[in-house]
Amino acid sequence: MTSSTPEVPSSPATGRGGRSNSRRELVEREIMEQATRLFAERGLAGTTLQDIADATGLTRPALYHYVANKDELFARLVSEIAEEPAVLLHEINERTDLDPVGKLHAMATAIAVHQTQTLDRFRLLIRSEAELPAPLADTYRQSRRRVLKEFVTVIDDGIAQGRFRAADSRVSALGIIGMLNWIAWWHRPGEAEADRAVARQLADMSVNSVLDPDADDAQPGHDRVIAQMRQNLDYLERELNPHRR
Repeated sequence: MTSSTPEVPSSPATGRGGRSNSRRELVEREIMEQATRLFAERGLAGTTLQDIADATGLTRPALYHYVANKDELFARLVSEIAEEPAVLLHEINERTDLDPVGKLHAMATAIAVHQTQTLDRFRLLIRSEAELPAPLADTYRQSRRRVLKEFVTVIDDGIAQGRFRAADSRVSALGIIGMLNWIAWWHRPGEAEADRAVARQLADMSVNSVLDPDADDAQPGHDRVIAQMRQNLDYLERELNPHRR
């Protein structure tokens, strides 16, 4: 299916800066969307620049005004989808106006919204993971580690403050990440507000999965964890030694 996007002149207009920039952004977005679709359908090796040019309604020479080659375009797609989530999470984790509960909710919402907006690219990344060139594969691995670190950090903070259950924070973070990533396989994009409603519901579920319903804001987190451990040990001792009941 070809787009009705007309070709651009061989040299950008200089006297219409705003219009030229806007025009370029539209064409680049169309190129990225069509490239994502073709890479997902045919794979990197099975897709040519001519295929991408045809899908966007450009000639191949016109396409070179936007991309140097197929590998460079694929690298841009992968880098953007791989690196942006970690940046979003780090910015939220740096905020001083939110407690761990608020941060985790904001982080889960941000990732969920990001997924609803980049479904095709994320699916492409997952399907192409085994075929990524070494530098891109390294970028992707580093990004995943950074995402995990940001979630672990906020969950650890919540445990320390007595807001989250004293559980393995890495396991909790991986569970939340898995739930949010799965959006790419079942969600069907709709209106922006409908997408945000889905994101908010999943963010609520993320927080509820680690929230301690018995949390006492007046008791420091570490003290409460120690008290819970003592209660658990007392319970275990009673179970193992019935005659002491």
